[in-house]
Amino acid sequence: MVGGIAGLWGAFIEGPRVGRFDQVGRSVVLRGHSASLVVLGSFLLWFGWYGFNPGSFLTIAKSYDDGGSYYGQWSAIGRTAVTTTLAGCTAALTTLFSKRLLVGHWNVLDVCNGLLAGFAAITSGCSVVEPWAAIICGFVASWVLIGCNKLAKKLKYDDPLEAAQLHGGCGAWGVLFTGLFATTSYVNEVYPGQPGRPYGLFMGGGGKLLAAQIVQILVVSGWVTATMGSLFYLLKKMELLRVSRDDELAGMDMTRHGGFAYAYHDEDGQPIKHAYMMGTIEPNIKTPPTNLSLPSADV
Repeated sequence: MVGGIAGLWGAFIEGPRVGRFDQVGRSVVLRGHSASLVVLGSFLLWFGWYGFNPGSFLTIAKSYDDGGSYYGQWSAIGRTAVTTTLAGCTAALTTLFSKRLLVGHWNVLDVCNGLLAGFAAITSGCSVVEPWAAIICGFVASWVLIGCNKLAKKLKYDDPLEAAQLHGGCGAWGVLFTGLFATTSYVNEVYPGQPGRPYGLFMGGGGKLLAAQIVQILVVSGWVTATMGSLFYLLKKMELLRVSRDDELAGMDMTRHGGFAYAYHDEDGQPIKHAYMMGTIEPNIKTPPTNLSLPSADV
């Protein structure tokens, strides 16, 4: 949520990219450079999330002395890895088929963002919820992402990374999700020595944990708004937040880094910019025929 709300204010104060919305306010999709790198980055994040969620336990070989039915801390670590995987995969598949129904085609970039939406949502309660609840978390996270993206288009809000929608919106849902589905046995297992801790509303724990999670959302939102909102506003006033319009249209690879990041060379040594090029299709006729005639009306 911290990163998502910070991205929200950064993109809001900076404003949309040149050409993101046309003269009548309609959304124009600006494609990225490489879908392959997006997929690669998503898999790297997927791998890293196992260090972020299960790895937060710090110690694997740790036994419990309370005489419970759990073998040790590794049971909670394994469950955390399972809930993380289920939420991410559920969100990815839900986004894949939902976007197919909404827009009429498949889009691998939507799948990648859906995957990360599920990961962002489950992070809050990954160690204290049942695996079946993680599936619910991922399913709802997908629709939170889709809904936030539709709202962003209506408000003409441009966030190229969908950080506010993905991390902010889905992160907030994950905080609420913990207050709804956290189980008492897992809460006592992960946070030992403090009996009577509140747990999820839907699991019979009342509304104390949910109320605490709502307060947490408000506190995080207010704190990040006060700090990062002020920082981005100051950077904009100092003209340090954004490059000039000419630099943006030409591309920062060329204006700031000395050349195209995606450039190839053919046999003649002519640089070819890595982009889709469209041209006319001409008929393959070397010499036009000389005896063309129209068919008769009765043929």
